[in-house]
Amino acid sequence: MYKSYQFRMYPNKQQIIMIQKTFGCTRFVYNHYLEKRKEEHLTGFDMIKELPNLYPEYPFLKEVDSCSLRCSLFDLDDAFNRYFRHQNNDPKFKGKYGSKRSYRTNYITSTYKGTKYENIKVDLKRKV
Repeated sequence: MYKSYQFRMYPNKQQIIMIQKTFGCTRFVYNHYLEKRKEEHLTGFDMIKELPNLYPEYPFLKEVDSCSLRCSLFDLDDAFNRYFRHQNNDPKFKGKYGSKRSYRTNYITSTYKGTKYENIKVDLKRKV
């Protein structure tokens, strides 16, 4: 079972642009490996091992947090596992519009200090 918390962030204009780039890159990686996985069977860890090979071909992926890219591959692997257990329909491609614009990462404190971000103010009303 997954447990998650949602917090309000207060980014400035430059940080908003970086977050929007992260939305696009996570969607791109998800769709790229969804197409690849339909052609050949790859596990989640195989996709993560193969992820650095995309950086020379698509240099814009280096601009965003690599943890969010890995998390999108875990989401894709989870979607396929649910499909094979007959819990969900087959995974679909994510569109730029009409899809939920979110991403996951693993490191949050009172200010988000990712490697690609400056300090983003986060409103922590409860303890994690």
